[in-house]
Amino acid sequence: MSRTLLLVPLSLALAASVRTKSVLVDPSAPPLPALDPANVRIFTSSEELDTLAYTRVALIEATASGELTSQSGMLQAMRKKAAKLGANGILLPSINEPGAGAKVAGAVFGTGTQRKGNVVAIRITGRR
Repeated sequence: MSRTLLLVPLSLALAASVRTKSVLVDPSAPPLPALDPANVRIFTSSEELDTLAYTRVALIEATASGELTSQSGMLQAMRKKAAKLGANGILLPSINEPGAGAKVAGAVFGTGTQRKGNVVAIRITGRR
């Protein structure tokens, strides 16, 4: 079996271990149709949105084990959640990485560490 075929189930398992939850910005708004997560753009600063017309759809929070996930896995899980809500973009304020001290303490005491991230899911409607 090739190395790539072995990595696919591992990456899926790691992404599956990310827990996401969302809060709709306007719960009274009609639901948006779900999208393909591959079509959800990632924005790293609000300045990137200056020329775009958009609405905020939801706040999404993700948590996962610091040892078993990566930033990439966190982003994929948040994109998937955003797409389910009909958002075609996410604004990524931050992913809080556990520090070296927290990782060592988690390993010594068997408590593990948590990686946390928050994004704003947005629906881009055009250009300004």
